[in-house]
Amino acid sequence: MSGRTRQGGTEGAWEPNAVVYSASGTPEGEFCVGDDIPALVTDRHGGIWTAYGDEGIYGGHPESAAGLAGWDTEGRATWHPRGRLPDHPLEGCTAATEDDRVWLVWYSGSRSGTHLTRIIPSTGEVTSHRSPVRGPDGFAVRGDRAVLTRRHHNERTVELTRAEFDGTAWTVADRRTLDLPGRVVLRCGQGRDGTLWLRTGDTWVCVEA
Repeated sequence: MSGRTRQGGTEGAWEPNAVVYSASGTPEGEFCVGDDIPALVTDRHGGIWTAYGDEGIYGGHPESAAGLAGWDTEGRATWHPRGRLPDHPLEGCTAATEDDRVWLVWYSGSRSGTHLTRIIPSTGEVTSHRSPVRGPDGFAVRGDRAVLTRRHHNERTVELTRAEFDGTAWTVADRRTLDLPGRVVLRCGQGRDGTLWLRTGDTWVCVEA
């Protein structure tokens, strides 16, 4: 997947920037999933979930304009926020899955800060809460526990925050610096069912929520 696309051709179609592969590694299709994508995750049923950056949100792509979107494996948009977010997104941060739920992390251009948005793909239900960490680049969640990271630029460390949900809000339970075997690669933190995977050079490090 490429985070960028452009509109071209005689009919103004958007160029493909996503490829779907079979389990054996064979390409099965390609299509466009919006422009300027800093965060993307796939759910267990193959759905694709995207959070966009400001150039996509304020560019010309229709789905990118909403800030968050869901897609099927044929490139059809299947989910839109439709006014159900606490603010309008300005930039996607990271994403995660938790069983049948999808989480998209984003921040707005206003003072409302960073938000953790949970989506249930089967119903389209949306729930958002303020993030206890501003602009995290890694996130994983299991029940009422979450782990969030912010990488330290050009260093082999991240700020690791553990948070708990009390039924109303996420609050910080612990915060520390985590040493890693290499520098964390930008946009390479992925939360899967309670485990945060961080790519540090040629090594993947997992952190349990």
